[in-house]
Amino acid sequence: MGDKTKYISQEELKSHNKKNDLWISIMGKVYNVTNWVNNHPGGELPLLYFAGQDVTDVFLAYHPKSSWKMIDKFYTGYLLKNYEVSEISKDYRKLFLEFHKMGLFDKKGHGALIIMLITLIMFCVSVYGVLMSNNLWVHLISGGLMGFTWIQLGWIGHDSSHYQVMINPKFNSIANFIIGNCISGISIAWWKRSHNAHHIACNSLEFDPDMQHMPILAISSKFFNSLNSYFYDRKMNFNSISRVLVSYQHLTFYPIFAFLRIFMYAQSFYLLLSKKKVANRGKELLGLVVFWIWYPLLISYLPNWSERITFTIITLAVTGIQQFQFSLNHLSCDAYLGPPTGADWFEKQVTGSLDIECSPWMDWFHGGLQFQIEHHLFPRMPRSQFRKISPFVKELCKKHSLPYRSMSFWRANLVTFKTVHAAAIEARDLTNHVPKNMVWEAMTTYG
Repeated sequence: MGDKTKYISQEELKSHNKKNDLWISIMGKVYNVTNWVNNHPGGELPLLYFAGQDVTDVFLAYHPKSSWKMIDKFYTGYLLKNYEVSEISKDYRKLFLEFHKMGLFDKKGHGALIIMLITLIMFCVSVYGVLMSNNLWVHLISGGLMGFTWIQLGWIGHDSSHYQVMINPKFNSIANFIIGNCISGISIAWWKRSHNAHHIACNSLEFDPDMQHMPILAISSKFFNSLNSYFYDRKMNFNSISRVLVSYQHLTFYPIFAFLRIFMYAQSFYLLLSKKKVANRGKELLGLVVFWIWYPLLISYLPNWSERITFTIITLAVTGIQQFQFSLNHLSCDAYLGPPTGADWFEKQVTGSLDIECSPWMDWFHGGLQFQIEHHLFPRMPRSQFRKISPFVKELCKKHSLPYRSMSFWRANLVTFKTVHAAAIEARDLTNHVPKNMVWEAMTTYG
C-alpha cells in the first residue's frame, strides 16, 4: 500500500489567513480553526495574528495539556510539507518539557494567599482611615494604601488570568471579577484582550497595544510615519498636534504614566459599550457599576473637596508605579513593524523584554514581573518559579547569541528615559513651528 499521507505547502497554509478561512499548524499538523475563532478563550486576536502560520511555540506557551486533546477535532488530515524546526525552538521546547517534568507549572506556593490576605488588610485599613478619622494625614496615608492595594490586586489579577491561583476555575473567575471589575474598576474582559495582544505581539509597533500611546507618546521615530494600529483599528496619525506633544514627551512621560489608570477606566467602558464580541458583557458592566458606586461614595466621606481631590490624586499616582514597572520592561527594548510570526516567536519575546534586578525580598513589589523575559517565555508558570528558572533562560539565550537584558530599577528608568528623550528630539527636529529658545533648549537638553 502506498503512503496516503496528505501534505500542504507553507504557501498554501499562508493563504488560509482570514477570519472566515483560518488555518494554523502545530507540530507540523494542520488545523482548520475557522469555527473556533469566536469561541477561543483567549479571544480572536491571537488566532487572527498568527493565521496561516505554524504556531507550535505559541501554543505550547499559552495552553494547558488538556488543549492538546481538544485541538484534535480541528485537524484537517494534512501535514505541513518540509516542516522544519529551528535550533532555538528545539531547545525552547526541551526546556519547556523539562520544567514540566520538574512540576514548576504546578508549584504555586502560598504566596498568592499571603498577598491576598495582606492586600485585604490594606484595603480595610484604607477604608477605615477615611470613615473613622478626621485627621488629614490619616486620609492621605489611606489614599496611598488604596493605591498600593490596587497594585497588589493588579498582580493577583494578572496571575489569575495566566494560570489558576484559586482552588478551581470557577473560583478563579470569581476572584478575577471581584479584583478587577468590582474593586479596581478595570474590566477583566478589556484587560485580557489587551494583555493577550501584548504577549503574542510583544513590541510590534502596529499590533502590540502597550506600544501604542499616540498622539501623546512615541517610543520610536517609526511612529512619525502614521502607523496603523491593528489592535485599536485606527490610524495613529502623526500630525502637527502630536508632533508638539511628542516633542515634550520626556517631560510628560512620568506624569502621563502616573495617571494612565484613567485611560484604563475609559477603555474598559469603551470595549463593553462597543459592538465587539465580549463574553459576559452584562456581568462586566455590573462590576464596573459596583466600583463607581463604592469608590465615589467612600471619598464623599472626606470632609471637603480639596481632600477628596488630593486623596484621588495620591491613589492614582501610587497606582501609577505599576504602569512605570510595565513600561520599563519593554519601552527601551527592540521594536518591530508588522505582525508577529510563529517562526521567531522566542526571539521576539526575548529581544522585546527586559528584566529588573532586585533582591528576593522585593519580589512582592514587582509582582514577579521583574523576570519579564521568563514570564513572556513561560506565561503559565507561577511567578514564584521565575527566580529558579532564570539561569536556564539566560544560558539558552547565551547559546543562541540572543541578548538577555537585565539591569537595576534605576538603570532601567534611565535607559527608558533616554529612549523617550531620543524620540522627542527627533520629533522636535521635524517641528519647525515649535520655538527653539533658551528655555526650550534648557528643558530638552539631557546629559
